[in-house]
Amino acid sequence: MTPPGLQAVHAPTEAPMAQLIDPTGARRPDAALDSWVADVDDTVLAGLYRDLVVVRRLDTEATALQRQGELGLWPPLAGQEAAQIGSARALADDDFAFPSYREHAVAWVRGVDAVGLLTTWRGSAPSGWDPFAHRVAVPQIIIGAQALHATGYAMGLAWEDAESVAIAYFGDGATSEGDVNEALVFAASFHAPVVFFCQNNHWAISEPVGLQSKQPIAARADGFGMPGVRVDGNDVLAVLAVTRQALHRARTGGGPTLIEAVTYRMGPHTTADDPTRYRTDEELAAWRERDPIARVRALLGASAVVDAAAVEADAAAEADRAAAELRAAATGLADPAPMSVFDHVYAEPNSHVERQRERYGRYLAMYDDAADDADGGAR
Repeated sequence: MTPPGLQAVHAPTEAPMAQLIDPTGARRPDAALDSWVADVDDTVLAGLYRDLVVVRRLDTEATALQRQGELGLWPPLAGQEAAQIGSARALADDDFAFPSYREHAVAWVRGVDAVGLLTTWRGSAPSGWDPFAHRVAVPQIIIGAQALHATGYAMGLAWEDAESVAIAYFGDGATSEGDVNEALVFAASFHAPVVFFCQNNHWAISEPVGLQSKQPIAARADGFGMPGVRVDGNDVLAVLAVTRQALHRARTGGGPTLIEAVTYRMGPHTTADDPTRYRTDEELAAWRERDPIARVRALLGASAVVDAAAVEADAAAEADRAAAELRAAATGLADPAPMSVFDHVYAEPNSHVERQRERYGRYLAMYDDAADDADGGAR
């Protein structure tokens, strides 16, 4: 049954999009893209399959940890694995990624460990990793702000004649934010070496993409004076190809590109959301038929080079190992000292923060006094 007030969304095939592996697992030739993935043989494809399986397992485990009270919140990425893995595997070591709060797979590809993935969501620290060590910024909670950060960083790269590129990840909902549109203007005007990677997962929390965009998001690029590319976001090979192409364009002085990866958020917006209130079972079932992992598994099944069953078993074993590491990391994280919330807010001493620190200290001391009174001052 359709929930009351449900709005229609764009059908996934409503506008053309680049595709190299169709939902059945068949390889589709594309003269414009094949050269960008000419190095991806069946062995490399097996590695991409492993990536997809591992990050889905990590996401499932993190969701379970939140339900069990070990995490305060978790934004699931299920269904969007190919968009994140394909684009992240296209990056050079010195490129810099600016993610939103859902790009756990991007962070994983860039070498962030299990502890780093969970620290923020458990509330143990404001961030989980050193951005410069992994060349990926910490998750941005403010919708679309990372697009401006990526653009500013890219402008700096251009002024320094660097060869590296910035990439900004955001969802379809963020394209209605001023920050993203301002970033697109600045990037085009200053010819910044940046790639804007929009994961159109069809739902900005409970708002369908068809309500906020009456045309494919990639088509908006023309108004900003940059190329727009629409790709099947559930096709890891096509995403790898178009991202490599866009990165090369930026790296060689061609300026920014807007990529729209058409995918679907299979789970809730976050673990605090109930998607059954705004979308149908029929819609979810239709997108399950386009699963990014199933199509790569099917393609590998036709390979004469790799043993698909062995690849699948190895990926499952690695996924289980990674999930166990994630769970151990979550339960092993220590709670931070209450006063540490004021650490590292400013590089220099700040009177406003010091006043807040003093007031919070007095607040905490009230509970110490209450405990002393309760046990007769024995403490």
